[in-house]
Amino acid sequence: MSTTPAISVTRGRALRLRELIADGVLVLPNAWDAGSAAVIASAGARAVATTSGGVSWSLGHGDGQRLDRAAAVEAARRIAAAVDLPVTVDAEGGYGPGPADVARTVAALVDAGAAGVNLEDSAAVGGPLFPVAEQAERLRAARTAAADAGLPELVVNARTDVFLFGLGGLDDVLARAEAYAGAGADGLFVPGLLDLDALADLCARSPLPVNAMAVAGGPGVAELAAAGVRRVSVGTGLAQLAYTAARRAAAELLGAGTLTEFDGSLGFGELNGLYRG
Repeated sequence: MSTTPAISVTRGRALRLRELIADGVLVLPNAWDAGSAAVIASAGARAVATTSGGVSWSLGHGDGQRLDRAAAVEAARRIAAAVDLPVTVDAEGGYGPGPADVARTVAALVDAGAAGVNLEDSAAVGGPLFPVAEQAERLRAARTAAADAGLPELVVNARTDVFLFGLGGLDDVLARAEAYAGAGADGLFVPGLLDLDALADLCARSPLPVNAMAVAGGPGVAELAAAGVRRVSVGTGLAQLAYTAARRAAAELLGAGTLTEFDGSLGFGELNGLYRG
């Protein structure tokens, strides 16, 4: 097992991430680059999650497993280096269909400083999903790869897209939760499920702590926590907000020629002071 200074730092962050999940409800604002991660940290976040959609947009790609492994890993490396917090990385489907692909991705993300990863069970956007046994093997490969890379403490959050893509119901999610727990996953992420009664039922029956994705107009953190959710993230929500603000300001500048949309923005000095380099 590696004992390099870098892996020692990452191990400490992974252990901290585990503590935060065990301690109550962990709210994870999603970053898409080093700057957004630094801003999120400065707002008081205890950990940072990445969003594959936001990362993809920042690199000139659409979301939906269009990035390659190398680009995704380098983006994760920059984000992890920008903050002194645990960073859990959205690794999409692992950047390849087989367990060996997932293992290579996880090993590279450990080297990049990731304290946790999300791995989804969609073979493609909209489905189909990997068969349960096949996805369990992919998760088992992730667990083994993390240990081989010197980070058995890596937090593996297993995302299932059953509800996101309308490919089943609660029983299907629970069957996957059982298999994913047996494969070594540490959590269950169920985007697309925001019905509080169904979430409460899932949280009561799942062998894994449940992560929900909050969206505008849906339940807030307190409501999700009351249902038993242990992690709350927002996916591309913050990135969408930032890009929306940029478009509004640009449209005002190009149209009326005024700058009222710039009012209240963070100062240059404050932003510049967030960086070490």
